[in-house]
Amino acid sequence: MPHLLKAAILAVSLAAPAIAEQIDTSAGPVDVTPVATGLVEPWSVAFLPDGGFLVTLRGGQMLRFDGAGGSVSLSGLPEIAVGGQGGLLDVMVPRDHAETGEIFFTFAMPQGRGAGTALARARLADARLEDVTVIWALEPGSSGGRHFGSRVVEGADGYIYVTVGDRGDRPSAQDLSRENGSVIRVARDGSVPADNPFVGQEGAQPEIWSYGHRNPQGAALDQSGQLWVVEHGARGGDEVNEVRRGVNYGWPVIAYGRHYSGLRIGQGTEAPGMAQPAHYWDPSIAPSGMAFYQGDLFPEWQGDLLVGALVFDYIARLDPDQGMEEVEQIAGPATARVRDVRVAPDGAIWFLSVNTDTLYRMAPAGR
Repeated sequence: MPHLLKAAILAVSLAAPAIAEQIDTSAGPVDVTPVATGLVEPWSVAFLPDGGFLVTLRGGQMLRFDGAGGSVSLSGLPEIAVGGQGGLLDVMVPRDHAETGEIFFTFAMPQGRGAGTALARARLADARLEDVTVIWALEPGSSGGRHFGSRVVEGADGYIYVTVGDRGDRPSAQDLSRENGSVIRVARDGSVPADNPFVGQEGAQPEIWSYGHRNPQGAALDQSGQLWVVEHGARGGDEVNEVRRGVNYGWPVIAYGRHYSGLRIGQGTEAPGMAQPAHYWDPSIAPSGMAFYQGDLFPEWQGDLLVGALVFDYIARLDPDQGMEEVEQIAGPATARVRDVRVAPDGAIWFLSVNTDTLYRMAPAGR
């Protein structure tokens, strides 16, 4: 049974403004600077409009940094199931946060002897979360500690999109009566939008937006507002997918890669009615957090997709103008098991390294 906790106090700090390393890239030399250290199993970072930022730690802690040297571990988190790949996961600051004070976050929610991915809304009030409300949860939960998915994105349409893994139950990703292996779409109060693709279909869960996913651990909007995800394959077959309304992405009927046993997955790489990935990796890089670059500091990378690799310790740069091919691997000692990648308001690229327990800022040398 997973370990349950509310919030632990860990020793974290804003790092001194010293360059950790310099990396040569296609955009020229970049400085990689630690922003915060002592982050045990960091999962997500999100920027606040006041210049601060939030960081989640999988073990059950959400940290608020004010950007001027102060940090606090927020109280008020719900009960969290910490075990395997589960725990406190993504956090998202909506566009109207300055007016509403709201944030959204995902976590593994205890459900009897198991756990399921859940989405919560809360109001950020200084050192605590208030009015915490779970607005959606995967039910029923299961005892497996893997494949929670769990990125949350505010769509261009104002609705909330959450990625959900298959929880290790492969056939469930093709079963519309279950939400495993899907991207779900809900309103900010958890209600179901009337134009969701399976609303009114007997036996289907109306929150489902797309299905046939294995374990999507990255999600982001491109410059046009289109949602994309990256998801873990098995032994090979990690995918980049453009997420469209009602589309079936094939898992576990089709896949690029094989089971860990070496056996073939499903019926091959193609099947009628199932979408092809925009890109796939074989061998697997274990992709996690992702961001489309939109900013002024790296004009050469404008519109490109940046993806953190948990296995080979780099940030992949994929170019949509070249068929979403991986065109560069940005790598150095700091890019060790990259869990999240974000573009800051000033155009710098921030990323979380699990192996170094550190949040980094990457910018052109001297910027």
